[in-house]
Amino acid sequence: MKTRLWLIFAIVTTLFWGVWGAFMEFPEKAGFPSTLGYCVWALTMIPCALVALAIIRWKLEYDLRSVFLGSTVGFLGAGGQLLLFEALRTGPAYLVFPIISVYPVVTIILSVTLLKERAGRRAWVGIVFALVAIVMLSYQPPNDANASGTLWFILAILIFFMWGIQAWVMKFSNETMKAESIFFYMMATGLALAPIALWMTDFSKPINWGFKGPYLSALIQVLNAIGALCLVYAVRYGKAIIVVPMTALAPVLTVIISLALYRVIPHPVILGGMVFATIAIYLMAE
Repeated sequence: MKTRLWLIFAIVTTLFWGVWGAFMEFPEKAGFPSTLGYCVWALTMIPCALVALAIIRWKLEYDLRSVFLGSTVGFLGAGGQLLLFEALRTGPAYLVFPIISVYPVVTIILSVTLLKERAGRRAWVGIVFALVAIVMLSYQPPNDANASGTLWFILAILIFFMWGIQAWVMKFSNETMKAESIFFYMMATGLALAPIALWMTDFSKPINWGFKGPYLSALIQVLNAIGALCLVYAVRYGKAIIVVPMTALAPVLTVIISLALYRVIPHPVILGGMVFATIAIYLMAE
């Protein structure tokens, strides 16, 4: 990695996703379903995509290969998000999230074997620390909710592979495509899947259409959209085996902000994950 631009974009992604994670539940707790939050997120991708296209003077790559690769990145990411709604509906979050959280393993394996990416010993130690931290940070205390069948487990495994492959395809696409074009197709596919999110929404229940609903959701979801755009740039300039585990540590900031807001001491497992994450970021940023 001859340039440090990857680190700047990776840090921005981690910061924005960390803040987004801390506030993303506010609209849902106010009565705005997460499925509609997905639709709002898809809409916030539009201005970010327009800015990206303006940077390349509206020269969008629309050959068949570019459309396929860009759309694949988008469908794997947004499709995984929709499957997550169903996984959490039928299974316990304290089992679903730890399974999904280690998706960078897939990216690392594919990038090392197929893209021939390499990293120094220090960076590899950081990657290992990051993977451990990701699992610990996704920890949620068990509750009395019982899992319904095995569908949640199948969906969790599927999301695990989808998000891991997405990051690899993003890196692979960046070798022949502009990052801005990739993000445009991510936006387009996110919007294309919005009707499914609407179909999954239970409109029989009261929905908050006031400021704390779609409007607050838009202010929060735009952080997710900007973070996604910066991720594409980070992968463009850096190695996926470093960038993906680093940006997956965004929950560290989420925990810190949540601690300040709710004044609740995190579970010891999460605190341990924060320590591992801090060490990992230091090692991988060198």
